[in-house]
Amino acid sequence: MKVSLNWVRQFTDVELATEDLVKKIGEQLGAVEEVIVLGPKYENVVIAEVKTCEKHPDADKLSICMIDDGGVVENVERTDGLVQVVCGAPNVKAGMKVAWLPPGSTVPSTYSKDPFVLEARELRGKVSNGMLASMKELAIGDSHEGILEVDVPADIGQKFADVYQLNDTIIDIENKMFTHRPDCFGQLGVAREIAGITHKQFTSPDWYTTPLEQDSSLKTQRSNELKLVVQNDIPDLVPRFVCVPIAGVDVKESPVMIQSFLSRVEAKPINNIVDITNYIMLLTGQPLHAYDYDKVVKLTEGEGAVIKAQHGDGKMKVKLLNGKTLAPRSSDIVIATDSQIVGVGGVMGGAETEVDENTKNVILECGNFDMYTIRRTSMGLGLFTDAVTRFNKGQSPLQNDTVLEEALAMILSLAGGSVAGDVQDAKGEVDLPNQVEVEASFVSERLGEPISADDIKKLLSNVEFNVELHGEKAVIDVPFWRTDIEIREDIVEEVGRLMGFHHLPVNLPNRSMQPVKKDRLLELKLTIRDILSAAGGNELLTYSFVHGDLIDSVGQDKEKAFKIANALSPDLQYYRMSIVPSLLDKVYGNSRAKHQNFLLFEIGKAHLKDFKGEDGLPKEEERLGGVLMTDDKHPAHYHAQLYVTQLLDRMGIRGAEFETIDHPFEFESGKQCLAPFEQERTAVVKLGSDVLGIVGEFNAKTRKALKLPKSTAGFELTITRLLEANKFIAYKALSKYPSVQQDISLQVPKDLSFGKLSQFLRDNLEVSNDLQWHLEPIDIYEKAEDKHVTFRLTIASSDRTLKADEVNSMLDDLAEKAKTTLNTKRL
Repeated sequence: MKVSLNWVRQFTDVELATEDLVKKIGEQLGAVEEVIVLGPKYENVVIAEVKTCEKHPDADKLSICMIDDGGVVENVERTDGLVQVVCGAPNVKAGMKVAWLPPGSTVPSTYSKDPFVLEARELRGKVSNGMLASMKELAIGDSHEGILEVDVPADIGQKFADVYQLNDTIIDIENKMFTHRPDCFGQLGVAREIAGITHKQFTSPDWYTTPLEQDSSLKTQRSNELKLVVQNDIPDLVPRFVCVPIAGVDVKESPVMIQSFLSRVEAKPINNIVDITNYIMLLTGQPLHAYDYDKVVKLTEGEGAVIKAQHGDGKMKVKLLNGKTLAPRSSDIVIATDSQIVGVGGVMGGAETEVDENTKNVILECGNFDMYTIRRTSMGLGLFTDAVTRFNKGQSPLQNDTVLEEALAMILSLAGGSVAGDVQDAKGEVDLPNQVEVEASFVSERLGEPISADDIKKLLSNVEFNVELHGEKAVIDVPFWRTDIEIREDIVEEVGRLMGFHHLPVNLPNRSMQPVKKDRLLELKLTIRDILSAAGGNELLTYSFVHGDLIDSVGQDKEKAFKIANALSPDLQYYRMSIVPSLLDKVYGNSRAKHQNFLLFEIGKAHLKDFKGEDGLPKEEERLGGVLMTDDKHPAHYHAQLYVTQLLDRMGIRGAEFETIDHPFEFESGKQCLAPFEQERTAVVKLGSDVLGIVGEFNAKTRKALKLPKSTAGFELTITRLLEANKFIAYKALSKYPSVQQDISLQVPKDLSFGKLSQFLRDNLEVSNDLQWHLEPIDIYEKAEDKHVTFRLTIASSDRTLKADEVNSMLDDLAEKAKTTLNTKRL
């Protein structure tokens, strides 16, 4: 963003030396990339008056001019006080004031490239002392067909740079610093910020802050001479679309002053109508566009002109001002008549409605467009313009009417004409400015510097925030151009920046040294990793996205999965609905590599369309998935169950049961999770009535599709359910005395579940607090009428060696309780 200090000085005093101001801007506003001093470029250019102009006797296109510079230039040959200059411009004439480059001066347009220094030299036998300069030679515009004629009051001999405010400094501030500040993409916004960081009160021009009034002086002579219909078909993407017709304009070159200000910030002057729209854009940060009314009429099927904002269709083409012809997509915003696209909204206008030297009537448009749509359109169509730079930062729609009114006033002043219709404001929902409340203590605590509510008010009022104080609480009305201020923390940042962050103390804030509370979910994941890794498992980390073919291979329903609109890769099309398929996809490769016994596991997230939170938004579920392959004689699901059992036991989750699945799951996440498994060889892992997950072998379809060995099984558990059931085991030092082991075998009814029996024994074993014990199953033998279950008790004391009789007594009491309650018999 190039900032002209002379332009800024039109709105606020800049008393600091340039070097100090640049340093302050870098510290409190944005990184300064370059500082360009224009004055030396125009140091020797002088205002002179052409006194006589005669044809060169030996050249048809040259004229011999005698000019008066008031005698300010020394060491130049004079005749009766006048200086002779040979000029080839067709518009040179006696009586005009011009910009004279005397001998010894450098042509400004060559100043920073290959400097061209003028001298007194003969042209067809006549000495020319320097030259009379054109706009191009002065680096103000591209016109070089005639010399520049001074169009403002100026004294003969006065410095050209003084007349046109070219003793200027251009400060180039990095655009990225203003990504969240659309107001700073205009000279007015930067002027406000410079006032703020130098602690001066800033006041915006009345025309910028006063909404358009129906009794505006510019409306007193308005007529309906030009019929114009303005429509907004997409108010959600075009919050505001304001247009007005103007009749009888005179399209010509802009005044030199306007061209000068445009060129010094690297905007190309074109004609007075276009230059005014660019001038206002560079001033306020709000782009505008002018259409040739009569050209729009020719592209309109109905009577008069129709101009509207709508979506493209991917078919209808438009030729743009840069010469490219393209067909905007259905996601792009376009400006169109009732039959033809005439521009890409917020990006670039069309060549067919361009304002040129023949234009007599214009439509002036000031729109506001969705920043995200503009960004996608710019990237998708490869169009990068000054308008895009500003619109994709999120311009405020509350400035459109006032900006258009100021541009309209400039056009009527500089191009003539009259307002030929009402200002039409086709708008959608426009949000009002925010209001934020903040305590002075809140700001002070975060900045580490005591600051009062009065200080906050003064700093913010300087940049036109309306602040009311209620004690030490500030109620702040955010100005409409500050779309980045929403919450209290934004006010803290704003106050700190206006104060100067470099002035804040460097001491660390006082904070408690007490350790923060551990994250139970993170601790649980670490525990799971430790347990499964110690058991020989290998953790994988796969993408949360999978190919649609993998979903089909495991029997899941793609319609229940979220499809990625802009996938990273063709192989990553859908969000996965469970973890196991991602792991199954890795089994075949390991099997081919001759790995026969392994466990792969992953902790990740699963997503389903129908699985939503209380707010109605899609909810992601933390899952643990595991897949193992074995060449053992036991069935694969047996090993999978052992892994799950050990995991739950080590996590302190007691009493979990493995129940067969006798009916399909009713909830969608369960259906999709179960899809790869063989239902008859799969069990539900339950803790009471809560379902922790499933464990089992995979069905034939899945094995065939993914080339899985038959001895493959897996499990999938819900992390949040494990978290609810998990009891973190506190550390306890191991006993230095030897432990005692005793087995207890029970004959139990066939319908008594293992989980219920295991939990009963753990709950009813009477041991004192000084004993460390562990009860684990070692054998289950099932007969036709009952089953035999054997547990092994390992127990130790922290202060003595236990005797076998003590342990036997504990087991005898336990067996008796089991007999009474569960109808068991000790073997």
